[in-house]
Parts: sequence; C-alpha cells; structure tokens
Amino acid sequence: KEREEGYLVMATRKGLIKKTGSDEFANLRKMGLIAIALREDDELIGVELTQGSSELMLAPRMGQAIRFSESDVRPMGRNSMGVRSIDLAEGDEVIDVAKVEEGKQVLAITQNGYGKRTDISEFRAQSRGGKGILAMRLTEKTGLMAAQRLVSEHEDVMLITDNGTIIRMPVDDISVIGRVSQGVRVMRVEDEGRIVGVTATERDED
Repeated sequence: KEREEGYLVMATRKGLIKKTGSDEFANLRKMGLIAIALREDDELIGVELTQGSSELMLAPRMGQAIRFSESDVRPMGRNSMGVRSIDLAEGDEVIDVAKVEEGKQVLAITQNGYGKRTDISEFRAQSRGGKGILAMRLTEKTGLMAAQRLVSEHEDVMLITDNGTIIRMPVDDISVIGRVSQGVRVMRVEDEGRIVGVTATERDED
C-alpha cells in the first residue's frame, strides 16, 4: 500500500535489496547515519524513493534483468543488510536499479558502445530472487552491460568512457528493438576503452 512518508529502496552490487522507511532518516546528524549494513566485498549501486506500491527493475552486468513488486521486500531497519533481489550467475554483479514508471522505455548500453531501447512491457513482473530474463544478447563485439536506465523518448542521454570521452544524444536517436537482440552501435569506443557511465537528462534543443 501507499505510504505518505515513503521508503528508501537500496540495491547492492552483490544482489541484495533493502527497503527502509524514509522517516528513519529524519534526524540526520553531521556525521551521517548508517543506511545499510554492507559486507566487505559489497557496495551500494543505487537508491530509489518509493511509496510502497512501486515495481523495481534491476540489471546485472551479464545481460539479464528482473522486474518485481517492491511489496516483495519487507521494510527493515537501517542496520540490516537486506534480502536477495536476483539470483546472480557466478562472477555477475548488479549494475543498476530503477523504479518502473509508465511511459518509460528500457535503455540498455554495453561497454563497447552498443545500445537499444525496449518497451517496458516486454519485461514481465516476476518474483524477487529469481534469475530474471534476458534483457540484451551480449557478444564479444558488444561487451558486457554498462548500464540499464528507464528513459523517456523526450530526453537526452549522455555516455562517458573510462578515458574521459563523453557524448550527448537524443534518446529517440537510439533504435527501439526487442529484448532478445544485441542492439546497434550508438558510440564508437576507442581500442581498450569502454563505456562506464550513462545518464539521462533533459533534452537540449540546441
């Protein structure tokens, strides 16, 4: 059900997810507060503000994705670690978390500069903790996933490589293709370079 104060939903690289009432962060001190207990080999990769009735999408590096209701995640205190969001393959890691919003599309970008948009309806809701479904067909040519974002066709997207090159392009310049495809080249990446950051921003009409 909807909760006026809302929740902070936190996702970690090793596949844990945690939901904590935002009122638990009301009295923030200068030294900060512990928001989540992390294992030494884990780290926080994303936080979403929800109202209790949202759906969430998480994307691992190796091309899967999982969509489930946040009601599958019971609220926990600040000092807890959370529960499993997705059953990761050995060596895989979660790279993105997003709150599902109607009218948005799933933008998938790989480390070697391939990308596509896919209608969110192609990602059916599942139960938390499953293996997910294929979000993008990865090959040696595409490289692994760099990012998966929920975007609007009226936005721009910015891509940055590990050697500091950045480009900005309209989201609607990126092809709309089904889940089980490898996408098309959206950025030419220099030898040994790879895309490490992707973000959506307001359209620049210039």
